Amino acid sequence: MKRSPVLAVVGVIVAVVGVVWTLQGLGLLAGSPMTGVRTWAIIGPIVAVIGVVLLVAGLRRHRER
Repeated sequence: MKRSPVLAVVGVIVAVVGVVWTLQGLGLLAGSPMTGVRTWAIIGPIVAVIGVVLLVAGLRRHRER
């Protein structure tokens, strides 16, 4: 079963989305209605951490096999 690599890839995507949202919320990445909105500066890091957790879980499952 190839569930672990999929989980790792999803983790990377979620982490990147979280970083982008953080940068937009901080006003460092312009061009969106989210730019400069504090809410995204708070939600972004939370999403990024969730992505890293998924990535680590996917990598650990892959190594155990």
